[in-house]
Amino acid sequence: MTAPSPQRPSGDPLRPSGTTVLSGVLGTGIDAVDVDRLRRVLERRPGLATRLFTEGERHDAARSLDPVPHLAARFAAKEATMKALGVGIGAFGFHDVAVVRHETGRPELAVTGGAAALAADAGVATWLCTLTHTDHLALASVTALGGDGAQLTT
Repeated sequence: MTAPSPQRPSGDPLRPSGTTVLSGVLGTGIDAVDVDRLRRVLERRPGLATRLFTEGERHDAARSLDPVPHLAARFAAKEATMKALGVGIGAFGFHDVAVVRHETGRPELAVTGGAAALAADAGVATWLCTLTHTDHLALASVTALGGDGAQLTT
């Protein structure tokens, strides 16, 4: 039995007019990255940042005094996306998922390439992403939301 789609009153600020009603959560993932560990790895292998992060992600992180916590949060988002899709490392390239900033400043996922193909096959219509970090720990949570009748099979 399928749960009914939630109904929201007209004019609800959480559902502006013209938006698509999604059928629900298809997958969720969370990941944590030790900032100091990532810092040590990037110091030993400086080229790794180019392999793991898009130019935009590196540029965005470089705007802060210490870019490593920001990069760690973005790496956690890539891992959390894999978990939300029910796959592991190697299922798609690290550049296939990028954290971009919405004009309001909130993080959004740009999903391309192999990750986009997996998401399309799973019926993912949109993503929710949240990031946080301290000087020592970065966390990301990613939720895959589906369109009408979509189901994620793992």
